[in-house]
Amino acid sequence: MLESQAVIGDTDMLQAMQREALRLAGKALDDFEAVDSTEIARFIKTEFDRSHGPGWQCIVGTDFGSFVTHHSGCFIYFGIGNLAILLFKGGAGAVPQGDAGEKARLTALKAAVEA
Repeated sequence: MLESQAVIGDTDMLQAMQREALRLAGKALDDFEAVDSTEIARFIKTEFDRSHGPGWQCIVGTDFGSFVTHHSGCFIYFGIGNLAILLFKGGAGAVPQGDAGEKARLTALKAAVEA
């Protein structure tokens, strides 16, 4: 029931996928010690790979920074207690998101027009 304590910081996932991420995080925290962030991340990543295809990445910890490229609709950052969890689908073909993604898209568009 720890997933009911989750606070979502940012996401572009559909509600059903968000609920699944929170449920899996809650299960991982029930099954593993909170200090075992690698096993928590491995569990969540493995389950998302199984249910949504390969390429998922999961980072779990109390203090980390990140700047990632992800597939549209495949990103969530949330906290449960003092743990932060970042789950996203990356890899080849990922669509850049945010300001950096917009700059990359505009640069590619400009290059295509100039060619």
